[in-house]
Amino acid sequence: MGIQTIGIVGAGQMGNGIAHVMALAGYDVKLTDVSEDALRKAIEVIDGNLERQVKREKVTAEDKAAAMGRIQTTTTLSDLGASDLIIEAATERETVKQAIFEDLIPHLKPETILTSNTSSISITRLASRTDRPEKFMGFHFMNPVPVMQLVELIRGIATDEETFKACAEVVEKLNKTAASAEDFPAFIVNRILMPMINEAVYTLYEGVGSVKSIDSSMKLGANHPMGPLELADFIGLDTCLAIMNVLHDGLADTKYRPCPLLTKYVEAGWLGRKTQRGFYDYRGDEPIPTR
Repeated sequence: MGIQTIGIVGAGQMGNGIAHVMALAGYDVKLTDVSEDALRKAIEVIDGNLERQVKREKVTAEDKAAAMGRIQTTTTLSDLGASDLIIEAATERETVKQAIFEDLIPHLKPETILTSNTSSISITRLASRTDRPEKFMGFHFMNPVPVMQLVELIRGIATDEETFKACAEVVEKLNKTAASAEDFPAFIVNRILMPMINEAVYTLYEGVGSVKSIDSSMKLGANHPMGPLELADFIGLDTCLAIMNVLHDGLADTKYRPCPLLTKYVEAGWLGRKTQRGFYDYRGDEPIPTR
């Protein structure tokens, strides 16, 4: 199963990062989003990130030019129909993802592989809404995609071996490492990471420590490169809440109950770096804790 053309749905932080690494690895990329502005910003981000890699001598100027030349953008979902592999990287809401796959299916080749970059939602359930559950799997990149080396590959109950091998070969071509995860809520990384972040929010909520003391404690006491609240802001508090809800609903265990303070921040629209306020306020020269 030869893969050369890759369609990516969603031009946000994950989508543009996936487009970046795919184009740099030699794949032809079609990036789609409902917003022309989002596509324009994505191309600017990819160009800027590639330029940083050139300055750090990670890639050559010729590599950058070739990669940028391999990326096409479109607001028309059906333009992805000729792709060998589709990677859905839309918002972490199951209804949105299902609607995308339903709209895509009539335009796809029979052999096209469908994948989702979901960080928590059931692959089996998403696949069941398509016409090719055997050619559907989870393809979960870590953020930021050009930097992080891991990709979680998640089989649904019907995913066949040929599909898994084809996706594993793509990961190898990207010079990244694949981890095979079972289709349980949040898979491996977020099954472990998100409860830690949620517990850090509970620690703040209960007054055990301030934002600064919690993050400093984990960086200096556990040698984490980033504190859990700082990391939550980087990921997006809405994404953290969505994953905790998937864990809580899917595993029916109270230990996964989202912290009320996390919910309050999301209700306020304080989602972290992308909205300039979360557990830190990013509107000034230096981030300032909000609690």
